[in-house]
Amino acid sequence: MSQILKLIALPISIILMCMGVMTILGGHITPGGGFQGGAMIASGVILSILVYGIGNSPLEFSHTYIEVLESVGALGYIVLGLVGLFAGGFFLYNVGTDLNNVVPAFIQTIFHYPDVSNAGIIPYLNIFVGLKVFVGLSAIIIAFAGFKKLTEEDVD
Repeated sequence: MSQILKLIALPISIILMCMGVMTILGGHITPGGGFQGGAMIASGVILSILVYGIGNSPLEFSHTYIEVLESVGALGYIVLGLVGLFAGGFFLYNVGTDLNNVVPAFIQTIFHYPDVSNAGIIPYLNIFVGLKVFVGLSAIIIAFAGFKKLTEEDVD
C-alpha cells in the first residue's frame, strides 16, 4: 500500500467509528440506529485492516475481546427483551417510557431533546444491536484477512 493511503486510513477510520457511535446514540430520534451505526463502526475497522494488514493494524482485537463484546451485545438484547416481557407482557415491550424521575434534569438540559427522557429502552436496544453488528462484521473480515491460501507444500 502507498504511504498516502497509510497516512490517511487511520484518521478516516476513527471518523467513521465516531460517526457510527453518533448514529447509534441518536437512533431513537433520527434515521438510523443500531444496525447502521454498528456497520459504520465496523467499516472503520475494516478500512484499517485492509490498508495495514491483519498483523500491522493499529485497531487490533483479540479473539477473547471479540467474544466478550459479542456476548455482551447478545445478552443485553435478551435481558432488555425479558424486562419487557415481565413488565409489559410482551418480549421487547418498551417499558419505562416515563423516565422523568430517573434521568437527572441537568442531563435532559445538556441534550436539549424533549424526548430523550421518554424513549424507554429503545436507545439501549440500539446500543446492544450496534455492538453485535459491529463485532459480527469485524469478526468476518478478521477471519477472511487471516485466512491463508493453502499451497501444495502446506498440505504435504
